Amino acid sequence: MTYCVGIQLDRGIVFMSDTRTNSGVDNISTFRKMFTFEQPGDRSITVMTSGNLATTQAVISLLQERSKHPSDRAPDILRCESMFQVARLVGATLKEVIEEHAQNGQQASGTFGATLIVGGQIHGGEPRLYLVYPEGNFIEASDDTPFFQIGETKYGRPIMIRAYDRQMSFEEAIKLLLVSFDSTIKANLSVALPLDWHVYEKDSCKTGRMGRIERDDPYFEIVSNGWGGALRDAFAALPEFEMPATA
Repeated sequence: MTYCVGIQLDRGIVFMSDTRTNSGVDNISTFRKMFTFEQPGDRSITVMTSGNLATTQAVISLLQERSKHPSDRAPDILRCESMFQVARLVGATLKEVIEEHAQNGQQASGTFGATLIVGGQIHGGEPRLYLVYPEGNFIEASDDTPFFQIGETKYGRPIMIRAYDRQMSFEEAIKLLLVSFDSTIKANLSVALPLDWHVYEKDSCKTGRMGRIERDDPYFEIVSNGWGGALRDAFAALPEFEMPATA
């Protein structure tokens, strides 16, 4: 399984993804799910993937290959004129890969599905964040929906809804994401460290600060233990439930 999150802030966009893939309890591997495309000063684009690994790898490989060998017959991600066009291109590429599986005689196309988060900025436009579906269509983040999650979303969503603030700093956003990922990791074995993160700063039009949270990362341990302790303290501070008197 997977857990990836992209959140839009006044300062830019923050991305985080886990790296675990598995096809059974005895077949667990680590694969990168975050990919960046850039032309410094012109654009920075980040793509995160969730779903069938063969499908997502084929999509990323096509996007990378076509950006290295541009052709009028196959538009590439580094020549799109807007982030909207980037989202359309990524959606079309995803749909192309899934349809190719079907044309090769593979049945149950849903098995080969994938969902992607695409975000970034092209010079002259604003930072944009999109959620791309297996059918190739997509939606854009807004003030009402300022972040997107893909994969195993339900465990980490409550803290995102309660604590998100569009004006928060990049450091606060990463801390929030780590709490969200910690909640997901504790509830679902199919999501695990290492975690990759990327901070895109508005109007920089280049790849920003990036990093990886390893399994023995001391700050993650502080966040995980501190959040667990804070929850226990908050629970203990709540008033006791009063049982109604029996007749």
